[in-house]
Amino acid sequence: MTVKEQEEVVKPTNFIHQQIDKDLEEGKNEGRVHTRFPPEPNGYLHIGHAKSICLNFGTAEKYNGLYNLRFDDTNPSKEETEYVDSIKEDVRWLGFDWGDREYFASDYFGKLYEFALKLIREGKAYVDDQPAEVISEQKGTPTRPGTESPFRNRTAEENLELFLAMKNGDFKDGEKVLRAKIDMASPNMHMRDPIIYRIMHTPHHRTGTEWCIYPMYDFAHGQSDYWEGITHSICTLEFEVHRPLYDWFVEQLKDTDYRPRQIEFARLNLSYTVMSKRKLLELVKDNHVNGWDDPRMPTISGLRRRGYTPDSIRNFAERIGVTKTDGMIDVALLEHSVREDLNKSAQRVMGVLNPLKVVITNYPEGQSEELEAVNNPEDESMGKRMVPFSRELYIERDDFMENPPRKFFRLGVGREVRLRYAYFVTCNEVVKDENGEIIELRCTYDPASKGGKSPDGRKVKGTLHWVSAPHAVKSEVRLYDRLFSDENPQAHKDVDFKEFMNPDSLQSLTDCYIEPFVKTANALDHFQFERLGYFNVDPDTNGDTIVFNRTVSLKDSWSKAKKK
Repeated sequence: MTVKEQEEVVKPTNFIHQQIDKDLEEGKNEGRVHTRFPPEPNGYLHIGHAKSICLNFGTAEKYNGLYNLRFDDTNPSKEETEYVDSIKEDVRWLGFDWGDREYFASDYFGKLYEFALKLIREGKAYVDDQPAEVISEQKGTPTRPGTESPFRNRTAEENLELFLAMKNGDFKDGEKVLRAKIDMASPNMHMRDPIIYRIMHTPHHRTGTEWCIYPMYDFAHGQSDYWEGITHSICTLEFEVHRPLYDWFVEQLKDTDYRPRQIEFARLNLSYTVMSKRKLLELVKDNHVNGWDDPRMPTISGLRRRGYTPDSIRNFAERIGVTKTDGMIDVALLEHSVREDLNKSAQRVMGVLNPLKVVITNYPEGQSEELEAVNNPEDESMGKRMVPFSRELYIERDDFMENPPRKFFRLGVGREVRLRYAYFVTCNEVVKDENGEIIELRCTYDPASKGGKSPDGRKVKGTLHWVSAPHAVKSEVRLYDRLFSDENPQAHKDVDFKEFMNPDSLQSLTDCYIEPFVKTANALDHFQFERLGYFNVDPDTNGDTIVFNRTVSLKDSWSKAKKK
């Protein structure tokens, strides 16, 4: 499916805003709109999180409301400060500033503990001594009710004493848990006496060893929303079945008419990639990629390093809309978004990735000149630059054929082409090495065709990019492609998703030449290499050689390859 076809199918809709409009019309929450983005700091954010960030924060902006950044740090065994820092960097890069509204679930550990005590005193929570696998078995199935725990009817006094002992570290990991006492026959499995506290003798990245019991996500999430005054708790569709439990906990806690409202939407599924944090972590830890910010990864840091812009991602999120139905979005739509953005904003330069030397035999030796080139034809305000021209040039090897077919409109022996912004040149001779490989072309130029303009009205079909050999900046260029060759690599139940990794997802070219304009480029600066694609400066560039990452080609060649 082409991008145009997909855009006709995927119409931006936002049922969430429709529900918020209704809440405002009914005067709920005193007309407030307050959202939050609650990531767990156990990995780097990916493009799916970017959709959620744009939705949560963008919704608050639309209604002149507030938004919070809150870290769900309730599982110290998987969470690190590194992930906290990376998440904040990614959210800021996307263009959102949460001001002083930065929170952590760990900020509420004391209040959550007090709330748990309240539930115990009211007979709505109890300590269970059974191991996790027994508790899981007793929960039954969606069609068969659960079995009550033999510890369900402990007295409030006994439960308080045991829970205090859990908090004081008197028991080992997994030896006891605290469960909410709700309904073991509920058709919703999440309402069958869910675990709300477990024992973990693991230091926390913020609280250290202060706690050895930690609340479960379902217990911490809704209460955090309530204490922060969140009006609309927007989350992905898998939490829809958790909503009755969310509401039940808030109902036990609340002492006013205010309550946050949970609304679910379909998560982003993107073709030719995986969106599971667990699978992405596996790729990183097993060195299938070069870290979380590998430009082939769907992480925000990887997309940033590859050359994606905040606007391109936000426009992509807007373009795909918000729905209640799971579906697969073609990655070509994301690539289209960045092409669209960079086409308007990227500096044009000429670069040669697979160089073939050209000698202009009738151009004076030792002489060079400056020729005027347009920086971006889409934006005249970007002005023009001067490009050096000399006797020795580089062109792309693919732009020459010794015995070209009739419809090959580039350079061949006896053929004339236009060098972009420069002159008409004609190839007269081919120089080969002892192995018969072409190493040099000898050409002549027409001095009257300066600027690439025909002096006598003759037409030239081919226009080539080039660089002046003595002036060019030698660079390394990394050509990135899709990380997987299968549209949905995790859909094959009996095959490891890594079996579908694309062996050609990275190609490193170390003998590339770029015009000297890029000498002063900074990390992450964007360029369109004319006729080749969009590139940016890799932030890890060091030494004299600039490293460029290909963000995306000028056209979607992948869809064409699939059709062959």
